[in-house]
Amino acid sequence: MQLVHHGGHEGVTGSCHQLQLNNGTSVLVDCGLFQGDDAARHPQLEIEFSLDGIAALLLTHVHIDHVGRLPYLMAAGFAGPIYCSRPTARLLPLVMEDALKIGFTRKERMIRAFLERIGDLLRPVDYGSWQELDGLRFRFHVAGHILGSAWIEIEAEGRRVVFSGDLGAPHAPLLKDPQSPEGADLLVLESTYGDKRHEGRDLRRQRLEQILRKTLKDKGVTIIPAFSLGRTQELLYEMNGIFEQIQQDDGMSLMKRVDVIVDSPLAARFTEIYQDLQPFWDAEAQEVLTYDDQPLVFENLTTIGDHDEHRSTLEYLKNRDLPAVVIAGSGMCTGGRVVNYLKAFLDRPHTDVVFVGYQGSGTPGRRIQGGREAVELDGKEYPIRAKVHSLSGYSAHADQQNLLDFVHGMSQPPGEVVLVHGERDAKAALKTKLQSAGIHVR
Repeated sequence: MQLVHHGGHEGVTGSCHQLQLNNGTSVLVDCGLFQGDDAARHPQLEIEFSLDGIAALLLTHVHIDHVGRLPYLMAAGFAGPIYCSRPTARLLPLVMEDALKIGFTRKERMIRAFLERIGDLLRPVDYGSWQELDGLRFRFHVAGHILGSAWIEIEAEGRRVVFSGDLGAPHAPLLKDPQSPEGADLLVLESTYGDKRHEGRDLRRQRLEQILRKTLKDKGVTIIPAFSLGRTQELLYEMNGIFEQIQQDDGMSLMKRVDVIVDSPLAARFTEIYQDLQPFWDAEAQEVLTYDDQPLVFENLTTIGDHDEHRSTLEYLKNRDLPAVVIAGSGMCTGGRVVNYLKAFLDRPHTDVVFVGYQGSGTPGRRIQGGREAVELDGKEYPIRAKVHSLSGYSAHADQQNLLDFVHGMSQPPGEVVLVHGERDAKAALKTKLQSAGIHVR
């Protein structure tokens, strides 16, 4: 067999990998969009590789850097089955609608054609259930990255190949922890944070609470760029608990003291789906459901709908003295409604910008996070006087130790590891750690 990379190998985004068997059959794992500096290196989104022999597409999860080129794949002639977990099948159409709305692609006709056909191609399957194809079989396992995410185990030609997709950090609320494979002859392993360690959950919650209390005291605006799917729901879950604690400590309701605004209609729809998919939540969240049937909704939460409401909310916040917390996409500030909030409030000293996820190289989010005095948004420079925070503990990605634990948790060490989905330094650091444990990495 042969492993061919069509994206996500030399950079972090654009994940697309093809496993080719000796009998001519192959499967494609993910088909994602390039972002940031990766997009500058790969400006052509059309599919340039041959589709001959590709029996199926297997999806690890629905983040845009793993599924964003699906419309281009179908436009190139792919009409095979698309296998994924059941939550992923529910979420995928909304993700592609979002890609169109926030400007990842302007080819509306192609997206509409994709949305009309995707239901016929999707093959939702249960975690742990073997699926048979010509010359191989595969199954999905919980990856703990976002709801529905999976690492994929493939058996073919007497070998076991594992694609990690994006692995999540353990102990995240709502999500079940990923478990290690029994073993693998070949492990294709993500390395996004291969050189970093995240802060623990207790510390991240403590730091978020400090920022929220500062917002209340300063009567400023806290802006949290967050992906509509996954990070937003996790933030709502934890903010619900934090605000309850603040109310208990202060002995008064926060109803008229702070606005919490989710400015993303899609995030609201994702949150509804998250509520529907409660059977896939982890044990902690299941326990919370015994005394709070809506842990993602609280009394001072407002969801913004159409664009007119978005514009009026912006003007409302500009001309008032009460504090507000705004969660809006996109997560890397490359487009979407968060950009308008940044334009309006970045120059204010009482503004806090809180990054809770990975900021791709070359994105506005990375530039703001990097401590620059100004950032270019839509062709114009905006001074940065806001306080900028990075809460790595809210990352949906496993850190270096989590990745090592995933590998070392196998009953047998992998025969070979291929590192993908990481910047050069992250890959190099993780490679050194794995090699020091006697594992072959290429």
